[in-house]
Amino acid sequence: MAHGSRYKVAFKRRREGKTDYGARLRLIDLEKARIVARITNNHIIAQIIKVAPEGDETIISAHSNELKKMGWFGSTKNISAAYLTGFLCGKKAIDEGIEGAILDIGLKSPTKGTKIFAVLKGAVDAGLHVPHGEVVLPDEGRIRGEHIAKYAESLSEDEINKKFSKYIQNGLSPKDLPDHFEKIKQKISEEGS
Repeated sequence: MAHGSRYKVAFKRRREGKTDYGARLRLIDLEKARIVARITNNHIIAQIIKVAPEGDETIISAHSNELKKMGWFGSTKNISAAYLTGFLCGKKAIDEGIEGAILDIGLKSPTKGTKIFAVLKGAVDAGLHVPHGEVVLPDEGRIRGEHIAKYAESLSEDEINKKFSKYIQNGLSPKDLPDHFEKIKQKISEEGS
């Protein structure tokens, strides 16, 4: 009687490091919508996803590229963009009658003050109820880009042109980032109402 190997091959998405099936199963059991924050090399994506027997269904989606259409001149991948993307997603969810969700960070490590938690803070500030501890949220100054403005203040004009060429090319001085952030946040609030 021949016996084969007892080795069991893991699911493809687990092998690729894309899905933690244990954590996913716990989230599915809650039968609540999930707010999913994903960070790519150039963008931030926030989605509200509902579990369905035939597969997950994306109900609401916000992408940092949408910020550009609203007049955002900053980076689409920094912590300010993460917050604004979460804020936009939260406003869209509230407009659709979704009041709460559970945060799904995927396989990312839950590190305090990261872009994922900036997305969370944005969604919560928009009015979405997401259970969380305040300790993980990034500092308000970092979200507004005050650290970037302060750093730019310490540089010469040539250094600013060199290090912040994309900002300047878009017509934004890095020193004005906190004010610009507030204008875009206000615009999202007004359009969501």
